Amino acid sequence: MKIRKGDTVRVISGKDLGREGAVTRVIPEREGVIVDGVNVAKRHQRAQGQTMQGGIIDKDMPIHVSNVAILCGGCNAPTRVGHKIEAGVKVRVCRKCGKEL
Repeated sequence: MKIRKGDTVRVISGKDLGREGAVTRVIPEREGVIVDGVNVAKRHQRAQGQTMQGGIIDKDMPIHVSNVAILCGGCNAPTRVGHKIEAGVKVRVCRKCGKEL
């Protein structure tokens, strides 16, 4: 997968179209990512002992990686990821402006 934890992405399809956030977790086996504040569901949580309080909590759910596009710092637009070998090291680059991601 070309999107990694910590990348800033924009949702390009679905109910959260246009929203942006940082990737907090990548799930390669399901081809999904969890983005901060995107695809939030209400979960009913049971109290766990005396310290953990129960109730309705907001939980970030996975979104398919094809529904998000990485944001480039240089051109500040959603773009695709390309690769370039610099000094024997493979790096990710923006397909629009060529800047390293």
